[in-house]
Amino acid sequence: MGKRKFKLNAILFFIIILTPLWMYLTWVFWPKTKLVIAIVDKTVLNKKGQEHASLTWFLRYNKYSKTSEKLYTVGNDYFGFFPKPNQEYTLKGLERFDDKQLEQLADDSDLTYVTDTYGIYLKEWKELLASTERSKLIYGGLAKEDMAFLKKMKKRKKLVLTEFNTIGTPTPKYLRQAFEKEFQIQWTGWVGRYFDSLDTNKNKELPRWLIENYKNQNNQQWPYLKSGIAFVNESDKIVILENIEHLDAEVPYILTAKEDREKYNIPTTMKYPFWFDIVKTSRNNRIISFYDIKVNDKGRAILESNNIPPQFPAVIEHYRDDYKFFYFAGDFADNPIALNASSFKGIHFFRKLFYDRSIASERVSFFWEYYYPLINTIITDYQNDLKPKTTSH
Repeated sequence: MGKRKFKLNAILFFIIILTPLWMYLTWVFWPKTKLVIAIVDKTVLNKKGQEHASLTWFLRYNKYSKTSEKLYTVGNDYFGFFPKPNQEYTLKGLERFDDKQLEQLADDSDLTYVTDTYGIYLKEWKELLASTERSKLIYGGLAKEDMAFLKKMKKRKKLVLTEFNTIGTPTPKYLRQAFEKEFQIQWTGWVGRYFDSLDTNKNKELPRWLIENYKNQNNQQWPYLKSGIAFVNESDKIVILENIEHLDAEVPYILTAKEDREKYNIPTTMKYPFWFDIVKTSRNNRIISFYDIKVNDKGRAILESNNIPPQFPAVIEHYRDDYKFFYFAGDFADNPIALNASSFKGIHFFRKLFYDRSIASERVSFFWEYYYPLINTIITDYQNDLKPKTTSH
């Protein structure tokens, strides 16, 4: 019995030790699939490319390649702001393209994904002390060339994926309106974010401009110490809902009805503890999921007085014969996920090992339980739609 138990333990030990190796080798020999994606990200402060890192993770994990051989890399394969050493940078956005070049890019691209246009601001780039106002914009906002490219992709019936902050500040109003008209959604002017602590002495992630603007609007008072949700209007008006005082559940939830959760393999409810925007959409689009801010009577009164709905779209879809479009009303492609883990096939089966009780872990679980299956289904379905067109030539 002793020898048998020893052998069994030895076998289990080697299985555990060798599993990562087999996962890596499976990924290495997994066949590549060419998929040309025009990624637009104007908010890249460093080579980590956090605003589109989750998308790159998905592409690398599934061996999607931009050429027949080369996989996507987070620091190179996008259009936008490229940081360099010694606080220098290069701009490689669509702004440098003329109409002919945009036509060529639309012909060459299978789909496009605008992950973030918020941009880079001087104090963030130079790492100056936080000021009471947003600093000067270096680069950012949807440009007329970006909008022209999106229209060309739509005309070709190619997939257009967009998310917060495509049309918010600092996008010029005329381009925002052009986007809203083209894709039949409307930004209300409000964005929001959950903070695990509103205590200014404890949470250094609270933006200084958020605190100062609120105090200027409320007799220099900032009475909040618990967790809560901050809403920011394009006019700089700040509204705060604090846990317990105004909220029955501290974190916004994303809710999905049965038909769509089965189609996209996403959960009924999902916590979302990061930046989101509040948008409306026409009936020509479908709402896949929606946000639910669980307010009490006091919180509901504050929202009503500021024309902020407690429920609003999280994922909007228009996937028909005329054009194919999605809008994610949140910073969905920005999650603290380790890029090197994308080289281990089957790692999603072990995903719950990466969860803990922290807010950062809520964003990790959002990636695994919601973003990954959502984007995987969208792109897989789109690829299947492309196949008949490819074989018919």
